[in-house]
Amino acid sequence: METLTFSATALEKLPVTIFDTPEEGSRRIAHSIAATIREKQKTGEKAVLGLATGSSPIGVYQELVRLHKDENLSFRNVVTFNLDEYYPMQPDALQSYVHFMHEHLFNYIDILPQNIHIPDGSLPIEKVAEFCAAYEQLIEEAGGIDVQLLGIGRTGHIGFNEPGSGLASHTRLVKLDPLTIADATKDFIKEEFVPLRAITMGVGTIMKARKIIMMAWGEGKAPIVREMVEGKISEEVPASFLQQHERVTVILDQWAASELSRIKTPWLVGLVDWDQNLMRRAVIWLSLQAKRPLLKLTDEDYRHWGLTDLLVRVGSAYSLNIQVHNAIQNTITGWPGGKPGSDDSHRPERANPFPKTSLIFSPHPDDDVISMGGTLLRLADQGHDVHVAYQTSGNIAVFDDDAHRFADFTLGLSRKLGIAIPEFHALHAEVEDFLEHKNLGEEDTEIVQSIKSLIRQGEALAACRFCGVKKENVHFMNLPFYETGQVKKKPLGEEDIQAVADLLTKVKPQQIFAAGDLRDPHGTHRVCLNAILEAIARLKHEPWMQDCYVWLYRGAWQEWDIEDIEMAVPISPEELLRKRKAIFKHQSQKDSPVFPGNDKREFWQRAEDRNRATARIYDQLGLTEYEAMEAFKRYHF
Repeated sequence: METLTFSATALEKLPVTIFDTPEEGSRRIAHSIAATIREKQKTGEKAVLGLATGSSPIGVYQELVRLHKDENLSFRNVVTFNLDEYYPMQPDALQSYVHFMHEHLFNYIDILPQNIHIPDGSLPIEKVAEFCAAYEQLIEEAGGIDVQLLGIGRTGHIGFNEPGSGLASHTRLVKLDPLTIADATKDFIKEEFVPLRAITMGVGTIMKARKIIMMAWGEGKAPIVREMVEGKISEEVPASFLQQHERVTVILDQWAASELSRIKTPWLVGLVDWDQNLMRRAVIWLSLQAKRPLLKLTDEDYRHWGLTDLLVRVGSAYSLNIQVHNAIQNTITGWPGGKPGSDDSHRPERANPFPKTSLIFSPHPDDDVISMGGTLLRLADQGHDVHVAYQTSGNIAVFDDDAHRFADFTLGLSRKLGIAIPEFHALHAEVEDFLEHKNLGEEDTEIVQSIKSLIRQGEALAACRFCGVKKENVHFMNLPFYETGQVKKKPLGEEDIQAVADLLTKVKPQQIFAAGDLRDPHGTHRVCLNAILEAIARLKHEPWMQDCYVWLYRGAWQEWDIEDIEMAVPISPEELLRKRKAIFKHQSQKDSPVFPGNDKREFWQRAEDRNRATARIYDQLGLTEYEAMEAFKRYHF
């Protein structure tokens, strides 16, 4: 269902439509493109499409494929021009946009091969300029682009037009921004493998399209989306040039829209329909803006910061300050499993039963200790029956060198003990040969995947032992959707959901902890959470589920907004050190993980900085000062 919290405001310089999910937005875009194709078919014309790559358009292409298969949408009258390609890049490379487009769209529709145009990243450098000029000419000869599909990079780039690209820029060879290179690492395994340049349509080329559809999904895009939509036109944010186009539509999911003023601070935009959550959010915002603790906010503060309407609604600052302060105070507990024998009417967790069976789902084999290691330690220390379920093997996040080293170790051990197993020696030779000649992005062999899985399994067991989790309470699920040996995963399937349901039925927990990265539209965390939520939906009528609380934690990169936190677990300096040691048990992820993202800090540093930042905000609001905090939001099913 399409949801628009408010109509477009004067602050928004582009027309924005917000959807609940990326899937809904993608379907809307695909149907808009399909309408253009069908209109052109009626008049015997070609439909010229400008196409994008990356994770954002995948859902659009999936829906176009479905329309072709189920609703007879033909692409025989379609001509396509892709925005860009890495340089240098061979078209048959797994990371090439030629491969991407065929994998996600062209292989499944009836488009004519001669109508497909993608920049050629395999050309010698001296021929690139000539190719770029010819690419522009081909677009002109096709009659210009009817619909241009765009995503936006975190630098504000469209295509590969990085900051500094001008309105008159055309198809050309460009240098990639370091942030863009860091974001591409997930496809190239290591940052040093990412090409430093690309061939891209220019901003001017894009702006010639008769219609432009810009899409963005996920919280990670929210800051740059706000700059594009509400900021001034600037070469520093090339996407802002879209404000000058006559027919552009911006399609967002609710998370990509979360920084827009109408969503983040609607009270600054116009009159709002105040509810308890919005009032709490506004008062927290006011406290942080005014740099005054909640209980010191005055009527004048509310008026000065544009919250006069809220004062009219509640009467005075005094009572509202106390109400919000108490609500936040009640989220703090040192007993994440519930405090036995206590009045739990204002506590986030129930006092009984005690001890509880607590089941912690960890998407990867280290998310548990990184994201909620302090809470895990406290649950075990306080006598609860703690189970940890690792949903995926995490094998692709192990360096090839580590697999090689462990294979050598096992071979050396067999020789040391005088155990001669010809089959094992042959397997070792196979592993050695594969890793020595492995191509970039190539799928690992089954034996290499197994070695990497065992490395991470051993590390997870070591961390659980350190935290006091019994060995029989550690569950390695190895959900099938993940086990591809590549970054690209299979869709969530029935086997995945049933495996989670079976484990829940076996353990019958009174508490479930899960990675609640609902704002991540493409990652493993979201798929793992969907498996859990689907399993819970199937089991919610079971008697043991009637008294089960589900708590969602966040990943190593971000935390819940303060107004969303429903349980905050304080962590002392000593507990923070214990948490760090638990993270250190995951040695293959230490120092430099395979997929570091754009954050160069180690995982333990990210986790500690995030936990300290949460505690610092509670302190700024005038609540008790703690060393660190882990935060949770309850999922109501």
